[in-house]
Parts: sequence; structure tokens; C-alpha cells
Amino acid sequence: MTPPVTRAPVPAPTPAFRRLPPSGGRPVKGSGRPFTVLLGADYAGKSSVLRRLADGDDWTVVSYDRGLLDPGSPLVGRVRDELLGEALAEPGRYSPDLVLTLMQVAVVHLRDRVAAAPPGRRVIVDSYYFKILAKCRLLSMGNETLFSWWRSFPRPENVVLLDVLPHEAWRRSGQGEYANGMEHYGDEPAEGAFRTFQTDLRETLLNEVKDLDVTVVPQQDGVDEAVGAVERATRNLQHA
Repeated sequence: MTPPVTRAPVPAPTPAFRRLPPSGGRPVKGSGRPFTVLLGADYAGKSSVLRRLADGDDWTVVSYDRGLLDPGSPLVGRVRDELLGEALAEPGRYSPDLVLTLMQVAVVHLRDRVAAAPPGRRVIVDSYYFKILAKCRLLSMGNETLFSWWRSFPRPENVVLLDVLPHEAWRRSGQGEYANGMEHYGDEPAEGAFRTFQTDLRETLLNEVKDLDVTVVPQQDGVDEAVGAVERATRNLQHA
């Protein structure tokens, strides 16, 4: 049965959809092309949902993730691999500004691919700039001049946030085995530092998108259920 949709503050995951009305404040800048952002803390299942949507005929999926990246953008993939394999694997080797510059390649790529998306299909974007910005702020890698520029980018029509409980995210990370340096506090992915970071990340993400139409989808039992929840959350949007 389809979970009911209610409008209310969201302090913690619960077993019902919640659509959060925009709070006002930052103006919403149109893109000329409506799009949805799929957001979530780490290990929420976002990539699995996007891969399933990419296999269908209804959505254009915009992402820099391996397996979802536009094959015509190999430079973006190489930068992503170097970021994960070297810059984040060796904390302190490079300055925060340099690491942030590498991340900006992904942010600008997402913006450009939304603008270039073909007509006739709905567009869904992997995290947009919201998640990178939130993580940088939590890890003291802030650059407000750069963040202000990102916030001037076209704004999505709505955001769907996939929830995951911190202890489940820890389990999905292989108890920290698969976690990278931007998924926890401190030098090592200890459980407490990981779970605290994920809790703070969720709060920071919701604060960043508070001026937008946000639907929070509770933690799902599997990929099929998560895909169905995202489809229901976006069913009435007119993207094409």
C-alpha cells in the first residue's frame, strides 16, 4: 500500500513519506529545464536506485558515479578516480582548496549535463552540489565564495531524500571497510565517528535544501521498494 504523504518537520526516519514545504528565503532560480535531485546520506541506496532508473525509458540520469557517468565525459571520471584513490586516501597530502577544486569538476559537470539533457524524458540528478557542499562544511573544507557560486546554479523542481538509519549505513559500509575519508569524522572510520557524521550530514543536507520542495522517503527494505518510492514521490511532476 502506498504510504501516506504528510507535511511536517522530520527529526528522524519514520515509516511514512513526508513532503517538506519550502521554508522561503533563498530565491529559486529556474534552469529552463525542470529536474529532480535524488539525495541521501551515505549508503542510503541512491546509486542502486539511479542505476535502475537509468535502465528504463522514463528518466535521464545525471551522475558522476562509476557506471552512471556519461561515456562522453571521461575526464570527469578520471578526476573522480584520482580524488577517491589519492586525494581522499591520503588526508593532508593536498590542501583543502585543491581537494575542493577537484570536487568542483563533478559539480560543474552535473550542472552542464542538466542543461544538455535531451527533451522527452524526466531528468534526475545524483546529489547535485548539495552533498559535496554539506560534506565540505562538516569537514572544515569550506569556501563560501565557491559555495555562493554553486548556489547560483539552476535550482531543481524538487528533491527526494532517501533516508537510512546510521547503524544500517554502518552495516552497509562493511563496518567502515568501504568508507572513504569524506564519510566519517577523524582519520579512521570508527563506528561512532561514522554514525555521528552521517547524522550531521543528514541534518546539513535538509538545511541546505530547506527552500525547496523536499520529499523524505524512509529507509526501504530493498532496491525494488526504493525505486517504487522514488517513482511515487515524483509521479505528478512534469519534467519532459
